[in-house]
Amino acid sequence: MSHRSRACTALLAAALTLAACGNKSATTGVLKAAAVDGARIEAADREPGNWLSYGRTYDEQRFSPLKVVDADNVKDLGLAWSYDLPTAHRGQESTPLVIDGVMYVTGAWSKLFALDAKTGALKWQLDPKVPGRAAVNACCDVVNRGVAAWQGKLYLGTLDGRLIAVDADSGKPAWEVNTLQPGSRATITGAPRVVKGHVLIGNAGAELGIRGYLSAYDADTGKLNWRFYTVPGDPSKPFETPALEKAAKSWSGEWWQPGGGGPVWDSIIYDSKLDLVYFGVGNSTPWARGKDQPANSDQLFTSSIIAVKADTGEYVWHYQTTPRDQWDYDADSPLMLADLNIDGAMRAVIMQAPKNGFFYVLDRATGELLSADPYTATNWAKSVDMKTGRPVIEPAANYSANGGVFMAMPGPGGGHSWQPMAFSPVTKLVYVPVMEAAFPFIAEAAPKHRELGWNTGVDFNAGSLPQDPKVKAAIKAGLKGHLAAWDPVARKEVWRAELGRPWNGGVVATAGNLVFQGNSNGELVAYRADTGERLWSSPTQAAVLAAPISYQVDGEQYVAIEVGWGGAFGLAAGELARDTHIASNLPRVLAFKLKGTASLPPLPAVEPMVLNPPPDEATVVVVTHGKWLYHSYCSTCHGDSATGTGVLPDLRYSAALGGAGLWSQTVIEGLREMNGMVSFKLELSPADSDQIRAYVIHRASEDKKAEAAAPKSH
Repeated sequence: MSHRSRACTALLAAALTLAACGNKSATTGVLKAAAVDGARIEAADREPGNWLSYGRTYDEQRFSPLKVVDADNVKDLGLAWSYDLPTAHRGQESTPLVIDGVMYVTGAWSKLFALDAKTGALKWQLDPKVPGRAAVNACCDVVNRGVAAWQGKLYLGTLDGRLIAVDADSGKPAWEVNTLQPGSRATITGAPRVVKGHVLIGNAGAELGIRGYLSAYDADTGKLNWRFYTVPGDPSKPFETPALEKAAKSWSGEWWQPGGGGPVWDSIIYDSKLDLVYFGVGNSTPWARGKDQPANSDQLFTSSIIAVKADTGEYVWHYQTTPRDQWDYDADSPLMLADLNIDGAMRAVIMQAPKNGFFYVLDRATGELLSADPYTATNWAKSVDMKTGRPVIEPAANYSANGGVFMAMPGPGGGHSWQPMAFSPVTKLVYVPVMEAAFPFIAEAAPKHRELGWNTGVDFNAGSLPQDPKVKAAIKAGLKGHLAAWDPVARKEVWRAELGRPWNGGVVATAGNLVFQGNSNGELVAYRADTGERLWSSPTQAAVLAAPISYQVDGEQYVAIEVGWGGAFGLAAGELARDTHIASNLPRVLAFKLKGTASLPPLPAVEPMVLNPPPDEATVVVVTHGKWLYHSYCSTCHGDSATGTGVLPDLRYSAALGGAGLWSQTVIEGLREMNGMVSFKLELSPADSDQIRAYVIHRASEDKKAEAAAPKSH
């Protein structure tokens, strides 16, 4: 080693020592809880046993350098501990943080838990007491994806739009701010990020009349430092920035009246070298916009990736993945930074596999498009034009203008949604959880603004699942999922692990030549990172959506994951969702290690549910209108075609069907508002409520007859 190298190494060691000392108490010398700052995240590979931020490092590659567990000994993994989450049996989507032996993980309803990372013992918990009625604003379940840590505090976004700073040692709130504008129906489900003392957070709710933005709050005080709006406001008033003034030229009509959409509901990432923050932006609203939409109406900055300056939020560049998005192909899917050798030169890139089915590689300094290739089956666009960066859209895909039906692939669930992907610097592959599910887009004949329903302009009633058994079987056969290993340089899939079912979990890659993923079959699985060979699995007693992490305590490597199924597809897809995940749904955190000897308790006995609806006596006219009302207001939570998915109550079995009084008390009077079932009295009349009840009775009767006619198994 040269004198210069030794000097550099010594300086680095000294810097790390000083950073560590700065994170210790002056009186005890004990490391403070969650003593994380930018320098520590930058040097995360120096302490691979921790998982300091949402994607472990600022580049969010979700790669663990740990290799105590490898492809040879992974077969010896066993359960080390489990922790039962005291939350509803809803979607669990959190990526835990592990900092100096403590795990911080969130659950449904934005609850936060601190656990001993070695034993799973509870240290403290925080219930932010999200009101039940906030659930009606959550398009995609009452989920939460995690927290950020910074200088002794944890930062939690809540479903009802608050940002809370929490003392990491005690679990007590330090400060709290409401991030929403008055009257907003937005929610927060994503994990905050902290960059240079700025707590970055967005929100969700494009279909509910919001105007999207990314906010930066002071980590110490909660003061708003800057805000970047993703959609221009009323053009009769001054625009907040020159970028929005330019963006307004790509809009038409009075888009600002409903808000425009463009939520920043998940992906936020930081490049410390360029000092840029990147974030993905959601779709506009409504999806279908009619026949008179101008050709130049790209609706910036929706369905885009945006780069801004970290200190000020000043616009730097954007790339729009789906101009004039009619298919809910938002660009909120995870973003990832890497340095890749492309055409013989090292390029600093940002990568994304958004909902629209194309894998994008961009220059992260300029936003220049370097490649865009389909990573799954796509039929809405032929390709992406590398000169213009725009998709070459199939004419039939423009259903909004054509007035017809377009069976889109991917559907609005996306080829890949929020579930985290991972990149291994060893294999140079990106591991993407892929969903294969088509959807029939049909524009509403007369779009109606719904105060409590989705405002998409799409006719979910006409596109609901047909009840013909042969048609249903054909649709189910085309519903799949797989884990893809994608080479971003060669621009191709290297291997694929078929999962059989859609809506599976995120992934983590490790230096042990492993990729871990949970799935809807109720398993945590380990694959060889270079070949995709399935090496190990363990039952989880719940389908899995969240991504695993890997950490180390006392020399032992752990793989941990939160389990529990729900989310957008898990609530809204009805029979298609019900039949594509295991029946049990026990929310837990599970941690595995070599030679682990713990075991999960036996599954509780479940009494079989019996369909016993009241007589189906309503007229065809009443049932038909009730079906339309149901799919306008109820289906996104209670399932397509009145078929529950095992997450929320299946209305076909509801005791309220037995009498119009109890049904009306629930739907009109808000009897169960504390559980999230708010009153719809501003949207529905008592007669409307009765017609919805008639439709649900009709569906229950249909399915009871189908069960009676089905061949009995022996």
